[in-house]
Amino acid sequence: MFTDEYFMRVALQEAEAAIEKEEVPVGCIIVANGRIIARAHNLTETLNDVTAHAEMQAITSAANYLGGKYLLNCTLYVTLEPCVMCSGALSWSQVSKVVIGARDPQRGFINKNLSLHPKTEVVTGVLEQECSTIVKDFFKRRR
Repeated sequence: MFTDEYFMRVALQEAEAAIEKEEVPVGCIIVANGRIIARAHNLTETLNDVTAHAEMQAITSAANYLGGKYLLNCTLYVTLEPCVMCSGALSWSQVSKVVIGARDPQRGFINKNLSLHPKTEVVTGVLEQECSTIVKDFFKRRR
């Protein structure tokens, strides 16, 4: 049986792929029945699209894979706390569980007093140090 840490490491691989494209390093995967059904990373610069966050890309990919718009019995792993836009999409998707690596106190949905779908479980702090470091190092290099 795979653990949350295992799947977060896969999401971190997606964040690394974002760095190669000079994107903010946020990675995301969606798992159903212990199997990864979607992988994504930020593509806002590549696609010149402010909505092309890792979570949005993963939700679309998973919905296409499943053949429906709801992500029931799915878990989303994301290296950085989703923003308000992504939390809205996650709520509408009715994803069963969201596992967050690092919190984002400035742009994340939690400090905005927003919540996901009432049945969605939220777990924070999985590989928090690694997930936080990849973003901080990216912005240090850019400054």
